[in-house]
Amino acid sequence: MILSKRFLYVLLTAVTAVIVGYPHTAWSQAPTVTQGVQQMNIFQALVLGFIQGATEFLPISSTAHLKVIPVILGWGDPGVAFTAIIQLGSIVAVIWYFWGDLTGIVKGAMGEDLEERNFNRRLGLGIILGTLPIVFFGLLIKKFIPDFDNSPIRSIGAIAIASIVMSLLLGLAEILGKRQRDFNKLTMTDGILMGLAQSMALVPGVSRSGSTLTAGLFMGLKRETAARFSFLLGIPAITLAGLVELKDVLGNITSGEILPLVVGVVSAGIFSYIAIAGLLRFLKTQSNWVFVWYRLAFGTAILSAIAAGMLKNS
Repeated sequence: MILSKRFLYVLLTAVTAVIVGYPHTAWSQAPTVTQGVQQMNIFQALVLGFIQGATEFLPISSTAHLKVIPVILGWGDPGVAFTAIIQLGSIVAVIWYFWGDLTGIVKGAMGEDLEERNFNRRLGLGIILGTLPIVFFGLLIKKFIPDFDNSPIRSIGAIAIASIVMSLLLGLAEILGKRQRDFNKLTMTDGILMGLAQSMALVPGVSRSGSTLTAGLFMGLKRETAARFSFLLGIPAITLAGLVELKDVLGNITSGEILPLVVGVVSAGIFSYIAIAGLLRFLKTQSNWVFVWYRLAFGTAILSAIAAGMLKNS
């Protein structure tokens, strides 16, 4: 329990320590935009990869932190494309961590035991069907909001409001959730419902992990089960998002942008693996209230900074 609390504390405060210790002149080098990807140095890519990895699987929104923290540091918004590409590091981490679960689902779906086969087929189909909503709404956004990078929905103020709203919903789920069903009680319907919740993460600040974990608690899942299924459900969604953006960027990327992207992906992969292991260990014995209060404080602090003129709502 002590280890889990220390892990969470370090994970959520390490960026602050880096900010304080790094020379101010380096932070002020705001990158320029090329094809939706910010041109940045290796250190910036390393830090952004850390932020992505540390927050992707915690219910606090990686998109929000990747948008807000670089802006505060004077780097500017790294852009949707860069954010999606470094998520590939996160997907490698989650596949690596859950390789046994994934192979178990495939083997179990073709096994001889009828009950096990039916369960794994329902689970696999639930993951597939649960991926469809975020793909559908994601395609709608690309079609009808082509300039999504500069959309008001990605403004810092909107992210703060989303963070506060989701903190309240997660808190309500903690209060009302029965937390009775474990992993072997999952159904195909769980996949569909959590998939609908996952599509809410297209709104920056909502958090894919946060929305699915909240939905899982409302559906009566145990905390660790909800988180574990959330990670498995996220594999197709995160992979598709990363590959689509990678395809769009590869033809226009310059040689100077390749190394920072690689560094960002590797950094995101390493810290994603640590975050997955830490969160699952944490939720075995702890509640989600630390994330509820963190999100509430995060959103409130941003709105206060905007109101005080310390932060531009861009």
